[in-house]
Amino acid sequence: MEFRKKIDIPRSPLDIGYQTKLILFGSCFAENIGKNFVDNKFPVNLNPFGVLYNPASISQAIRLLLDEKVFTETDIFKHEGVYRSFLHHSEFCETDKQRFLDVINSGRKKTSSDIRTADILLITFGTSYVYRLKESGNIVANCHKVPASEFDHFRLSVSDIVRDWKSLIDRLQVVNPDLKILFTVSPIRHWKDGAHNNQLSKSVLLLAIDELQQMYPSVFYFPSYEIVLDELRDYRFYADDMIHPNDMAIRYIWSIFADTFFDDTTKQIIKQWQSLHKAIEHRPFNEDTPEHQQFLKQTLSKLYSFREKHPGFDCQNEIESLEYKIR
Repeated sequence: MEFRKKIDIPRSPLDIGYQTKLILFGSCFAENIGKNFVDNKFPVNLNPFGVLYNPASISQAIRLLLDEKVFTETDIFKHEGVYRSFLHHSEFCETDKQRFLDVINSGRKKTSSDIRTADILLITFGTSYVYRLKESGNIVANCHKVPASEFDHFRLSVSDIVRDWKSLIDRLQVVNPDLKILFTVSPIRHWKDGAHNNQLSKSVLLLAIDELQQMYPSVFYFPSYEIVLDELRDYRFYADDMIHPNDMAIRYIWSIFADTFFDDTTKQIIKQWQSLHKAIEHRPFNEDTPEHQQFLKQTLSKLYSFREKHPGFDCQNEIESLEYKIR
């Protein structure tokens, strides 16, 4: 007997491998998937503006990259003794104004360059609800605990999102004609909006992405939202807050993602790297024993061979770390 329904996800014509340049934007779930890319040494630029939840803020961030925007004092503000930006997540904060501007401008400059040569933008929408700052009339990426009375809170419509993203995709195709866009919808529920409003919010995102897919052959979709809601319909797949998918769920989604977009060669490289990485991360009680020193030398030799076989794979830091540990 079958006690659950599995989602049939065919192998995608969109190939992702170690030569693929990716930029990821979006919600906490983008961070979850992005961490797997980073840990497995894919050439990826992960959330250059930090976690962004809504389609309008993600679109705005990408437009600023295309404009090669230089952030100045007028783009930031000081709140509770810390400098912040309504365009960035709260992880971007500094007590020193110039240091803060240097950090956000450095990230913008790198990603403005990356977006012109990227192969894939992986976009994760989290919610269609937004906060608009009354003073400026602009939708913000994060409220940074500024009083709620200073914002209007509302839900974007399907047409709002489609109109905004159609304009953006048209512009991206001029700048980078070969660019592909892979959308996902975060399975993380925005419980503060209420159970029903969360469902409405996710529905708006799904409908907007579907319309964009019909418009552009370069737009793809991966059903992470559906996997969690339909295949992993059990709270044992959630963290303690009962809202965020736990590590087991993330690993499961990553395995399906790999089957959907990776070829056999890429999967084999990942398998080899994970075995090496496990050996590299091994921590004995005493690193100076002859047995462990021999283990380090063997691991380093395997790492040299792996790099020679895969010259585009960046494992220089791991090599230097092992070389340092060998007495």
